[in-house]
Amino acid sequence: MKNIKVIVATHKKYQMPTDPMYLPVQVGSEGKEDLGYQRDNEGENISQLNPAFCELTGLYWAWKNLDADYIGLAHYRRHFKGKQHDKDPFKEVLTQAEASVLFDKTDIILTKKRKYYIETIHDHYAHTMYPEPLDEAGKILEEKYPEYKPYFDKHMQERSQHAFNMFIMKKDKFDEYCTWLFDILFELTKRFEDANYSAFHARYPGRVSERLLDVWLMKNGYDYEEVPFIYMEKVNMWKKGTGFLKAKFFHKKYGESF
Repeated sequence: MKNIKVIVATHKKYQMPTDPMYLPVQVGSEGKEDLGYQRDNEGENISQLNPAFCELTGLYWAWKNLDADYIGLAHYRRHFKGKQHDKDPFKEVLTQAEASVLFDKTDIILTKKRKYYIETIHDHYAHTMYPEPLDEAGKILEEKYPEYKPYFDKHMQERSQHAFNMFIMKKDKFDEYCTWLFDILFELTKRFEDANYSAFHARYPGRVSERLLDVWLMKNGYDYEEVPFIYMEKVNMWKKGTGFLKAKFFHKKYGESF
């Protein structure tokens, strides 16, 4: 069996997968009550940046401190789906045995793409969030990694993406991706130190990062295997859909997660 570890980013007590591949990590744990999970403020870490970086503080902890041949990220309410079908979603979560088989064919596992049928990636972001950080990320690529800029521009005009910062990668590619990603995000936050965003919109580093994964994949030509993702709770599709339409047609930015 391959040595695979997938951190499950969480900020509260929650049911977790029982498969040994999964490691619950309390993100933003600096100064918070211990939930009994691995904390992201141990070892080399950026736990204090969690209000902006969201689950990425867990990803950074895994990058700097976790020893495994394959490393990935899932969320306490959202997981990779395996082949099992059951009324209990936790019995449907991708297992280590299933991931090992997939890694016989590839170095990267992703969730299936999330589709935006009526607008581009950039338009969706601009309608729902403040677009300046995303646009500035493109400028940083042009300055620091110019070979990636054409792929950024291309992806901004696409209508689907690998979302949620969910992936599992072989360690060498994981190291390569995190080195590139965090260099961009740390520079981005420097440029928006004086931005007067609400707590919700201050999470732009986590959201911009979601739009960078496919840029990295396209530029490097890496192949991957996709699996579905599964929500562990029911999603209020009416509320989500209404928020999306208000953003698109009435320019009302999102004010909360759905």
